[in-house]
Amino acid sequence: MLTMVERVLVAEPRGFCAGVEMAIKALTWMVRIFEPPVYCYHEIVHNEWVVRAFEKVGVIFVDDIEEAPEDAPIMLSAHGSAPEVVSGAAERASVVIDAVCPLVTKVHHEVKRMTARGYEIIYVGHVGHDEAIGTLAEAPDEITLVEPESGLADNFTPKDPSKVALLSQTTLGVHEWTSVLDAARDRFPEITTARRSDLCYATTNRQEAVRGLTEQCQLILVVGSENSSNTRALVRVAREFDTAAHRIDSVDDIREDWLGDVTTVGLTAGASAPDHLVTDVIDRLDPSLGFELFSVTEEGEYFPLPPQLRGLVGLLQTMVEAGVAARRPREPDWMAGDRTWTATEALESIVR
Repeated sequence: MLTMVERVLVAEPRGFCAGVEMAIKALTWMVRIFEPPVYCYHEIVHNEWVVRAFEKVGVIFVDDIEEAPEDAPIMLSAHGSAPEVVSGAAERASVVIDAVCPLVTKVHHEVKRMTARGYEIIYVGHVGHDEAIGTLAEAPDEITLVEPESGLADNFTPKDPSKVALLSQTTLGVHEWTSVLDAARDRFPEITTARRSDLCYATTNRQEAVRGLTEQCQLILVVGSENSSNTRALVRVAREFDTAAHRIDSVDDIREDWLGDVTTVGLTAGASAPDHLVTDVIDRLDPSLGFELFSVTEEGEYFPLPPQLRGLVGLLQTMVEAGVAARRPREPDWMAGDRTWTATEALESIVR
């Protein structure tokens, strides 16, 4: 039994964002349409539970597109892929579905637009992160990656200081982005940034909720995997406001010594974390006064399934209606429209 907690404040919004919703549903369609195995370049989203769930139904995640056999169906992850990966998949696969988040695609377009205009780009991101790898590959000779923890290095010397642009990984903390932005503006007063912030709406909304939780909670628990950048950012935000915070993959990671004299616990989840993991934490803490939702905004964003998949599903529907033998989903109602089901329902359908 854990130390008694009086209240749990549950952040709203938390968990799946529109990009993750789209990617999970897209991969669910793939495993419904094709006989296993289905191949996915990189983890579809950065969450251990989600990845394991798909592996159990025949998805094989690869870090090199050539690991997928020729003529196998391939999905590209939500984090965005390098141009050579996209072209390599097209040459190799029978079907390629790119589940890249539209907000990541926006940054890729900004890279191409700015470099075409002669700009050198400072890209704020984490070395080795899938999103950063894919973005840098759009123009490797014109981009310098800057880790937010390190700040703007003195060794960045552009050919033309008036032609410098600043872009970022979508899942950074707001403070991480602004600290580099402020330093870059000091050095390059004419620096150009995106017309709209590169930071994902879901990332900033979840961080805003955590900032609010720090005013009422002695401890904040963040559900999400270690390789989830936005999850780690939530922990950093809480600690920036002098509130104890810990990342957990699941309820099993909670340590009793974290609780001590804590009476109110804040609870949130990274944008790739399923909500049942949050519910498990509430059940385990069993707050004597119950739990409350702590809402800062409502999210109504929706990203449709990738166009390649929509075309494939439409073709499948036509074949089914025409009486052609085709492998149809076990829930035909899904054909009615993507908005009628959620990523949570998609995951439930494959783990039954």
